[in-house]
Amino acid sequence: MKLKDIGEFAWIDRVRRGCLVRKDAVLKGIGDDAAVFHVPPHRATLVTTDLLVERVHFLKKATSAFNLGYKALAVNLSDIAAMGGEPREAFISIAIPEDCTLDYLDGLYAGMKHLAARHRVNILGGDTTASKTDLILNIMVLGTMPAEEILFRHTAQIGDVIFSTGFLGDSRAGLHLILEDIPPDTPALEKLLNAHLKPRPHVEEGRFLATLGAVHAAIDVSDGLSSDLGHILRSSNVGALLDATKIPVSPALKSFCARFSGDPLDYALSGGEDYVLLMTVPPEAEKRVLAAFEKTFHRPLFAIGRITPSKKLEITDASGRILPVFPSGWDHFKPDTSGFLPPDQGGPV
Repeated sequence: MKLKDIGEFAWIDRVRRGCLVRKDAVLKGIGDDAAVFHVPPHRATLVTTDLLVERVHFLKKATSAFNLGYKALAVNLSDIAAMGGEPREAFISIAIPEDCTLDYLDGLYAGMKHLAARHRVNILGGDTTASKTDLILNIMVLGTMPAEEILFRHTAQIGDVIFSTGFLGDSRAGLHLILEDIPPDTPALEKLLNAHLKPRPHVEEGRFLATLGAVHAAIDVSDGLSSDLGHILRSSNVGALLDATKIPVSPALKSFCARFSGDPLDYALSGGEDYVLLMTVPPEAEKRVLAAFEKTFHRPLFAIGRITPSKKLEITDASGRILPVFPSGWDHFKPDTSGFLPPDQGGPV
């Protein structure tokens, strides 16, 4: 069954079910000219939006409808997490091509609702229209937090320790499996594929670290470590020296690289869409932050380098040599020269 068989308003009624997670603050959700909700007092409001276009950001044949919906919301939640916020309300706008079935659309929204419920995020509306060719999703998420706890990009300081909340490079390896049509025939490959198709936004980690009062700057890894750390460096007018031996690489990525003759460090530096968080912390707070994170999340926080006055991004290799690092993550408006993404794909799946 297609959307044209039931019409726009029956579709809106169909979508409405399961969208409200926190009803107490909502005066009106889906179904009116605008949503109406109370904003928590004495808290700043964060707003983020992401546009996902078929054949640019994803290939429908490479993922399930559920996973696409999940990931579409996850990338927005990750932006709120990067600033230490609590995501609260989401708005979904969608342009639907004629070949999309109702079953596919139900799966798409099921993925979004699943992740929204996990993080107590209400879906309060959006817009629906037809598309002549491709499926297009635009999601806006609002978050809140105390203004004094907001984590920015421009506030890194010389001497800060750079931390990552998780492994780097897994998502790029998962994308490689998709583009090369390699079956995930081991648990390691399955883990890498899931890292790309169904990434976990580090919402709890971002909120927790913001409450410690010890983080100077933060960002999420959406375009790749070298690119995203570069955003902090440019915004803060500083440099960084990474330690190649301390970049966190998962056992699954090591297994993948051994099998397919890849370099784990290259994947970690240039791979995007891991959606872990990078942050900078003053050296006097390093031990406290490490201990608090491990006590709360029962896993380590990874120290990967330091902020320097050089205004350059550099890395120390295993032999002690200092080498330059150039941003190599995804940029929508520059041609891909890595040889990794085929020129007709345009971007991550």
